[in-house]
Amino acid sequence: MPEPPLVLTLALPTPLYRHFEYLAPLKLDIDERKALRPGMRLEVPFGKQTLVGVLLSISHKSTYPLHKLKPAHKVLDTTPIITGDVLALCQFAAEYYQHPLGDVMMSALPQKLRTSDGTLPQTTYWQLTTEGKGLSANSLKRSPKQQSAWQALLTHSPISEPALSALNIDKPTLRQLHKKGLAESFQQTHSTCTSTPATHTILKEPHRILNTEQQAAFDALTFNSFQCSLLEGITGSGKTEVYLHAIERVLHAGQQALVLVPEIGLTPQTVARFAARFGVPITQLHSSVAKGARLENWHAAQTGQARIIIGTRLAVFAPAPRLGIIIVDEEHDSSFKQQEGLRYNARDLAILRAKHNNIPVLMGSATPSLESLHNALSGRYQHLRITERAGSASTPTMQRIDMRKQTLHCGIAQASLDAIGATLARDEQVLVFINRRGFAPSYICQSCGWSAACKFCDARMTLHSKPRKLHCHHCGNQSQTPSQCPSCYNPTLTALGQGTERAEDVLQTSFKSYKVIRVDQDSMQRKNAMAALTTQLNEGKPCLLVGTQMLAKGHHFPNVTLVVIVDTDQGLMSGDFRGIERMGQLIVQVAGRAGREEKPGTVLIQSYRPEHPMLEKLVTENYHNFAQSLLLERQQSLMPPFSFMALLRAEAKHPDSARGLLTQAAQLACEIMPPSDNCRYLGPIPAFMERRNDRFRFQLQLQFSNRQVRAQLLKALILKIDKLPLSKRVRWSIDVDPQDMG
Repeated sequence: MPEPPLVLTLALPTPLYRHFEYLAPLKLDIDERKALRPGMRLEVPFGKQTLVGVLLSISHKSTYPLHKLKPAHKVLDTTPIITGDVLALCQFAAEYYQHPLGDVMMSALPQKLRTSDGTLPQTTYWQLTTEGKGLSANSLKRSPKQQSAWQALLTHSPISEPALSALNIDKPTLRQLHKKGLAESFQQTHSTCTSTPATHTILKEPHRILNTEQQAAFDALTFNSFQCSLLEGITGSGKTEVYLHAIERVLHAGQQALVLVPEIGLTPQTVARFAARFGVPITQLHSSVAKGARLENWHAAQTGQARIIIGTRLAVFAPAPRLGIIIVDEEHDSSFKQQEGLRYNARDLAILRAKHNNIPVLMGSATPSLESLHNALSGRYQHLRITERAGSASTPTMQRIDMRKQTLHCGIAQASLDAIGATLARDEQVLVFINRRGFAPSYICQSCGWSAACKFCDARMTLHSKPRKLHCHHCGNQSQTPSQCPSCYNPTLTALGQGTERAEDVLQTSFKSYKVIRVDQDSMQRKNAMAALTTQLNEGKPCLLVGTQMLAKGHHFPNVTLVVIVDTDQGLMSGDFRGIERMGQLIVQVAGRAGREEKPGTVLIQSYRPEHPMLEKLVTENYHNFAQSLLLERQQSLMPPFSFMALLRAEAKHPDSARGLLTQAAQLACEIMPPSDNCRYLGPIPAFMERRNDRFRFQLQLQFSNRQVRAQLLKALILKIDKLPLSKRVRWSIDVDPQDMG
């Protein structure tokens, strides 16, 4: 009796919210059919295309007549490439964020594995030969490097090259052992070999003794079950040292650690600090890693060779068969939220992944998000606090400068300049924070009022002076600066406002004897630019740093004792309900760069509204009290985290198309679930910037009393929107738990 056909259910990278069924490839033999497992990749026909999909399930039954199913072309993997917890995480992310599963699956894979010709790299392993195993203990004593390599191979044979590298054993030494017939190498794709160094090789340097509060936080961690902890520690309090102690515990247990950081700029210094402490393979996963290297790093994590995985938000999907802890540093940072395509929040997925693996997740921040703080205060998360700076450093003093009573020098108050001069005279360093790139945010004609505007966006062009050009920071449009006003032909045009370039010029003119270093996206484009800057600053010579929020978090500049925050009023006057929260976080994070060693730090906050009650609370009390006041306001207005939000976004070349689609969507939502205390609809309304990149943008705000109601409405609504004729002509998306309301 012939074996019944195998029906394979796959997730394909298409915009369709459904799975697809295929028959098994025709040329599969019995053993290959039995080897099929969820998580393997297959090449399949899809219309006139050929796509790579991920196998979800295997059955003998189909929802369609079997004769209508096409056979898959071929199986691409011998074992599942997306397994266990990552497969479950992708399925949850697709359902929670209302996104096609196939697209989520592809996001979890390195780009080279998203095509049918992408294969896993092979890893080189080394082991002793029979002659090498019989060598006497002191035979290589005249060659210490070879003696050390031989000892490592005797203890751990076979062992991968990345693991040997972590033990400071290089390839030339291994080749010398090979020439002598003492060692041999082999390659394989999937490994059952151990690459775990012995326990005593985990630490390259002794760990530091924790202070009382750090020790209390560490002692509260549980390592053998799921536990979500929020470590709220002021800037400079030594949260990273708690992370390092927790990772050490996990490494001694033979497990892996996953560390998420918000930005690529923080990755090199994190890797450097971890590499100085631990003698185990560390791998990086972020967009700045080249495609080939990213595949190798991903594979090192997948096979367990990489003991510590450090990356940005996408690393939350990194495979790790022996995962023992997940750490989310600067958990409040909006960079953890993807703003296009799959709009997931890596922090929230990290918690879910830890729960699935029954391991701890530790989230740290000096300025926790209101969502995390609310969960900690209500008992859902364990709340750990460190209220003092580590070592002899003290918390910087904050002072407000009333801009209404100051002489200004391109936005910098005279009182700030006086303080900068006094600080430099003491051979100390100064950080001037201004969160605008370029020379000036506006370029205007004072005769007729013309201003340089982007022809594709509802935004002014920013004037840059190095090189001189007009640049839209929203769509990337650039143009030459006009020699006269295009409207009234006035030959004199004025730069209005201040950016980092203008502040750099003003400061260099005011303090000619000192070096002024600008730090923004324009000046830090070179590879390793931030690492070079850190080395330069650590020399301790007096200088001025002027930069954007690239300087705000994570950096340790020992000789910076004065921080000047040029403009805080943008956050105070923001139309986004998260504006004041983010202003407070940014002020505290930037202020945290001051006085991180023995010398005390001072922070000057320039504002036209220094008496604002939230700014008053932040300066005179602390971020924790400031955040609790904001939580009370959110509770009274039923805004997140006391409700659950989604944004339906639409954009099109013509505003009526985008607005029209959302109007129809609002009508459908009301039919599915009429407005009530459980669900409220607002819109459609224009986005904060209605036209961007020559497309008109509108949004429909949906607010719910709980997540279940939201999921129920969105699932039904998406299916109905997909059938609307306008949905084929308008670019639309769902943003669950939106962080950017623009």
